[in-house]
Amino acid sequence: MEISFELLFSIFGFLLQAVFDILAQGVFEVMAEIGLRSLAEPFRRSQPINPVLAGLGYLIYGAIAGGFSLLLPKMFTAPWWLRLLNVIITPVACGFIMAKVGRIRERRGDRPMRIDTFMYGYLFALAMAIVRYIWR
Repeated sequence: MEISFELLFSIFGFLLQAVFDILAQGVFEVMAEIGLRSLAEPFRRSQPINPVLAGLGYLIYGAIAGGFSLLLPKMFTAPWWLRLLNVIITPVACGFIMAKVGRIRERRGDRPMRIDTFMYGYLFALAMAIVRYIWR
């Protein structure tokens, strides 16, 4: 009976940690988008920027956000394989969320930013998740 409670507690802890990580990364992405919108406005160009350089920029921003997220309290200690699974799943979920945000912005008539796409949202969240995986 004791083993089953420990197993249930471990599963519940992992699920709670996964939900917390997705929410934390989503909050950091929204904060990054707001910050990028305000910082990018004065530097608008008529020609597009290289998408590879933009992707590298989002990887750097995600790593910085991951470093800041380490200041948040650690909720549970999960085994390495569950944390690795989180590195795989969370960025995909955040990428889909950011793509949805981009579609909502387009429908409202706003001009979406690059982070409002699956790939750039995914890169941002991936860098953040990797930093959290390595140092958590």
